[in-house]
Amino acid sequence: MSRRTEQIGSLLRTAVQEVIARGFQDPRIRGLITITDLTVSPDLKAATIMISVLPEDRQDLTLHGLRAAAAHIRHEVSERLDLRVTPHLHFKLDASLKKQAGVFEALSRVAEEREAKSSHRETPSAIDDPTGEVPREGSAP
Repeated sequence: MSRRTEQIGSLLRTAVQEVIARGFQDPRIRGLITITDLTVSPDLKAATIMISVLPEDRQDLTLHGLRAAAAHIRHEVSERLDLRVTPHLHFKLDASLKKQAGVFEALSRVAEEREAKSSHRETPSAIDDPTGEVPREGSAP
């Protein structure tokens, strides 16, 4: 990606986020909408905007509303930025955050299981003693 493409991508990201933060009359576009990534094509004619929407049950409806409002958002962005041609905006859901949350949840479960196993191992049992005898209180091991 060229430096110019990166600069325009940064400007677009800021401008689109401002337009989205202002809100819309469309009741489909609700919730916390975050731009997670924005890529601009090398010819600067199209921009793909990856978004995350919370709560998750509003994702599809919000994405549909944003796609319908893409021309309006593009017009608002063009008024904010001094570009010869404002790229066409294409919105997509970013599933990477959901995958990351799943990985963190799995790691958390593994850590809890290890903790449970280590606390279970600290108590003496017949399995730990090769003779099979469980030490009694007051007796030497």
